Order: sequence, then structure tokens, then C-alpha cells
Amino acid sequence: MIEKTQITTGVYWVAVPQAQLRILCGCPADSVKHLMKKGLIQWVEKNGVTYETGPNAILLSDLSLQNGHFANLAEFPVLQMLYRQGIIIPNHPNNTGHKPILIGQEEIVRSQMNYIYRGNYGLISLQEIEAAGISPDVADEMMRMKLRFAFGNIRPTEDLLEDCIVRDQAAEIRNGVLVLRLGFNIYEFSYEGDSVQVDLNLSEGEAYETPYELGAHQVSRDYFAITHSGEGDGWDTNRPCMASIVTFQGRIYLIDAGPNISHSLNALGINVNEIEGIFHTHAHDDHFAGLTSLIRSDHRIKYYSTRLVRESVTKKLAALMSIDENQFNEFFEVHDLEFDTWNNVNGLEVFPVFSPHPVETNILFLRTLWKEGHVTYAHLADITAFSVLEGMISDDPKAPGISRELYERTRSHYLTKVNLKKIDIGGGMIHGLATDFRADNSTKIVLSHTAGPLSNQEKEIGSGLAFGMTDVLIPGKIDYYLKYAAKYLHAYYPMVPESEINMLLNCPRVSFSAGTILLKNNEAPAHVYLILTGSVEFIRAESKINNILSAGSLAGDMGALFGLINFGTYRAASYIETLQIPSHLFEEFVARNRIFNAIQRVQDRIEFMRSTPLFGESVSYPIQTKIAQVMEQEFYPEGSEIELTQPSLVLIRRGQVELLMKGKTPQIVEEGEFCGEETILGQQRRFLMRAVKDSRVYKISDSELLREIPIVRWKLLERSEQRNSAFWLEA
Repeated sequence: MIEKTQITTGVYWVAVPQAQLRILCGCPADSVKHLMKKGLIQWVEKNGVTYETGPNAILLSDLSLQNGHFANLAEFPVLQMLYRQGIIIPNHPNNTGHKPILIGQEEIVRSQMNYIYRGNYGLISLQEIEAAGISPDVADEMMRMKLRFAFGNIRPTEDLLEDCIVRDQAAEIRNGVLVLRLGFNIYEFSYEGDSVQVDLNLSEGEAYETPYELGAHQVSRDYFAITHSGEGDGWDTNRPCMASIVTFQGRIYLIDAGPNISHSLNALGINVNEIEGIFHTHAHDDHFAGLTSLIRSDHRIKYYSTRLVRESVTKKLAALMSIDENQFNEFFEVHDLEFDTWNNVNGLEVFPVFSPHPVETNILFLRTLWKEGHVTYAHLADITAFSVLEGMISDDPKAPGISRELYERTRSHYLTKVNLKKIDIGGGMIHGLATDFRADNSTKIVLSHTAGPLSNQEKEIGSGLAFGMTDVLIPGKIDYYLKYAAKYLHAYYPMVPESEINMLLNCPRVSFSAGTILLKNNEAPAHVYLILTGSVEFIRAESKINNILSAGSLAGDMGALFGLINFGTYRAASYIETLQIPSHLFEEFVARNRIFNAIQRVQDRIEFMRSTPLFGESVSYPIQTKIAQVMEQEFYPEGSEIELTQPSLVLIRRGQVELLMKGKTPQIVEEGEFCGEETILGQQRRFLMRAVKDSRVYKISDSELLREIPIVRWKLLERSEQRNSAFWLEA
């Protein structure tokens, strides 16, 4: 009666054919692509209409975040159901009158409904558009355009979807199929005596998978270059969605952050800590869902977009995470760009232009001065075909549509002559067409945002590029790797003379391919490695430790200083560039500059932090040092209560601590884990902490320091949600 199939890690398919119910269980990033690859979404024809098959219900995870990534991204699965399956299209053969269903805990379902609402429409009123700094006249035209895309009406999500709220008892989904919550993130489906169980929990260290492999590439650090990091669309099973990476004067900038951006960055040998900023076009998931990966940094990455787009993005992210909109500024360093103006971004000039789309969107022109004038790159994501725009023109200022002036202005911007132009050719009602650019005189055009192969007609207009290919617009003559090394070493050793730093900088640079072992466990290190680009895994298998060291980290330094063997293996997780320092030279450098004692005071704590899930990933050595300096070590005998006289994070060095809440089963916090996160986040303390056995802990009371590290703040929020959910949803 019931069919169950595991699609990928954390995602299942449950089908009840007799009840005409097909449930996607779990919907992390790119879950639709996984269904396509499994053959559960196929093209069929009925009554002369071709459309896709697929799910008609979604079971949402109890947790919005699992192991650092969104567990519930229902926007594209819902779009697939409504439009590609035709469930909502009038007179469509697959429109049976039944709406798709969201299944889950009430708070999670409501959050997804709101997030999908913002994904459909962005800003939803004149008041919201004007609040983003847009004049009343322009706001009115934007709203008219939005209503035209929305077929004249901003509809609440409840008009498009049904909900099935799961509480303490079994709930009927449809046609006699029941769902019951058995435990945290564990559900049972039953129908006419048959039943199956689905467990949506990820184990520690487990991650959602990507539907495609990208290989390993190296991105050169040139003066001005564009690396093509995505040419597909939201339905392309083999490629990431349209995106680019801009290298300017050695700095790394992203244009958009779609699903699985961390996978793309790793494939390109870029660690998240290397990213200076992101230029953002709009809030649709295939350009938005990777923002959380950028939060997994030890610094606030700069966010560049117009205020109009930023307001749309923050409202959607706040809805998705059920957080206050103001928290966006706590994860990103916000820099609002002005429309139709060349904005100076550290020497790189950026010109954002409003582009018609269902949600607030700006296309981007980026330029810099060179030998014979400016060199310019244009990124035209999610544009609209000229024929569609022309069909939207209305002379009635009250009717949904656009003015002829906006049409002509938009067309002119799209066809601006530049050195390199990437265009969206996805077609349909809300994407562009290659044929519109047949007469474009730009030096090179790249065709993007499409899932299918290019036609011969399209091939005559522009290029189709593979993942990782780079267009170098201005070659670099400066050794940017040496600049990175100098910056990191000065941060580590600020009191050391320049001449001594230069001695280390004269060491050789060594590149390693992904998968190469730099330092082996239980061996004395012959070299200390300063990681300049990419990511390195630190593995201690017997302790189940697998953490990522970011660019700017040292590997093998403690072993070299203290004559120890490596207590773990260092392995290149991507293509990396390193500064290879002989161990004896590093030891002499430390002795000559009398910094051994300063290092020794914090080295034990840093080594411990590197082994923890909270501080071991993407937290650089200088920041680890700051944390180590404010740690206070305390001992608690078995059965004693851990007192907090001020907001503090409690990190378990030895022993075991339980979290107690009246009437609830205690939660156990093991060595290397933490508690007290709610006090750091400014929330009311909810749990009593008690030592299960003799325990040694570190208390960190510098809340501001912890909150200023995005990846730490993100993990505190995730753990807080997990614990609250486990207590309050306890059966």
C-alpha cells in the first residue's frame, strides 16, 4: 500500500498510489534535482499537454537547520508542483482541484508558508517598497509591474497550499492516509493497515548531498577576473545555478549564492574566510539559499546590493529562520548600493540597475580603470525577454503593467556594450532569451541560467562555459599570495619586526591538490604550513573529529614548537596554496622573538578548541587566540550545579553535564560540546546545568566577542533551536 524510497541523505519519498498521494519527506537545497535524478520526476503528456510528474505533498523537518544548513527549502518543490506539474494552472489536465500539502509542526509550517510568500512576491505593498527608499511615483510603477507578474493579485500562500499540522495525535493528510509523529523528527505514515517510518534526523557530521559533482579546480588571484561558478538554473541536475566569482586586486567577491554554494567554493579551492563580499541580485532560492554558507565564516562578509533588494532578502531570510529582520546586520556587514550610479567598492565600481522580475531584482555592471579606459563585466541574472516586457506595456497608470519608458530604459541597459556579459536565457515568462542579444556588440557574451543544451541559434550569439572556467579581464602582476601570507603573519605576531616576518615570507610556496595529506597523525612535523587559500581537514578518527581549517590557519605549529607528534592528520579538502616553513626555522623564529611564553599560555586551549565542533571550523588562529585569552577554567564535582552569574558559554573540557527542565528528560552535554548558548544570544536562561560526573569546563563570558563571529553565532542559534525543539516537542 505504501512505498518508501531513500532519495539521498535526509530525504525520502513516500507514495500511496491508491490514495493518489506522493510525499517528499525532507526538502533541503536541490531536493527537486535529486528527485529528477532518481526518475521520480518525469515528463508525461495528457490531452496534448506536456508536464512533469512529482510530489503533491511535503513533510517538513522539525528543525529548520541541521548541521549548519537549511533543512526546509520548500520554495522550488512548491514551484515545481504548482507550475511544472500544472496543479494550479487553470484548465490544466493535472489540475484536479487539490492543492499541494505542507505537513509538519505548526510553527515550522507557518514559517515555510511565510517564506514561500516572500519568495513569490518579495515586498508586497507600496508601503514596503517606499520604506526601502523608493519614491512614491517609482514605487507605484514597481507595484504595477509586480501585479502584472502576479496576474493581478498578491495571493496569500494559503490560497495555493493546504497544511496538515501534526500535533499529539495522528492527522489525516488526504484520502485516508494518516501521519503520526513518533519522536523528534521521526514520523509514521499509515494507510489501510500498512505503515512506514521516516527519520529526518542527520547524525553528527552528516551533511545533505549535492546532486552533481564539480571536480577540483584552482582559481587564480588576478587583478580583475571572472570565474564562472554556475551556468545552470533551478532545475539543472548537473550544474549549479547562474553565479560568478569576481577576483579584484586579490580579493574574492561572489555574485549571488545559490544552493550548495559551499560545494562550489570548495571545488574552486576557495574557503569562506577568503570571501570579501557578495553582490546580490535578488531573493529567489536559486540565488539566495546559499547565504547561510557565507555565515559560516569568522568575519562578517560584506553584503552589497541596493536597499530595495536587501529589504526583500532580509524579509525572506527572517521568515525562513523565524528571526527578527535586524539580525541580518549581525551576520553580514551591509553596504547599500545606489541605483543607476557607479558605487566605489574598494576601487571596483559597481552600477546596479533595476530589472523587471516578480521579486525585487537588480542587474549589475562592474568596472575598473585600465590602460585604455574602463574594463567592464555585466551580470544580467533573471532578466525578462523583450517580447514579454513589451506585452506588459500599459498606458493605463492604474492597471497592472509597465510604462513604455521603463521598457525602453530596461532594453537599453540590457544591450549596453561591455567587455564581458553573462545573460540569463531561461526563457518563459520571467527569464531572458538569447535572441534578444543578437545585435549586442559586447566583446564576449556568456549564455547562462538554462538547463538544456544550447541551440545552434544560441551558439551563434554567445558562449556556453563549463564550471570553473575563468575570463581574465586584467592580468595580475602582483604576487597576491605573498600579500595574503604577510597579512596572516602580521595578525599572528603583531609585535615581531618586519625583518623577521620577511624571513618566513621567503619560504617556498607549495600547492597541494584536493585529497593530499600534508601532515600525518603520530608523526613529527618536518614543516609548518600557513594555509593561504582553500580548506584543510583536521582529522582525528579515534575521537570522531573532522574539522575544517580555513585559509589563514597554521598546521603543525604546535608539534614543531613543543617537539610533539601530530595528534591528527591534516589533509587538503580542496586545492590549496601554502607557505611551507621548515619546523626548525619556525622554532628559531619563535625563540628569537621571545614569543614562546605568549604562545604557550594559550596553546593548550587553542588545541582543544580546534577539536571542538563549535570553534574547530573556519575560526582562524587570531580569533581562537582572543577566545583562549578570555576563557576561565572551573571545576565542578559530580552532582554540583553550574552557576552563571552573567551570560556565559560553558565549554566542556572533561566530564559530562546535563541540562534540566522541569518535567522533561535531561539532555546530556558531552566533552567538546557546549551549553549556556541562550544567555549569549540574549535569551532568557531556560535550563539548569548540573555535572553528571566530575567535570572541568571553560566559561566564556565575553558575549560580544562570540556574537561577532558569524559561524559561532550561527551554531549557537542552531543548537538553541535543537534543544528547545527537543524539550518542547517531547512526546
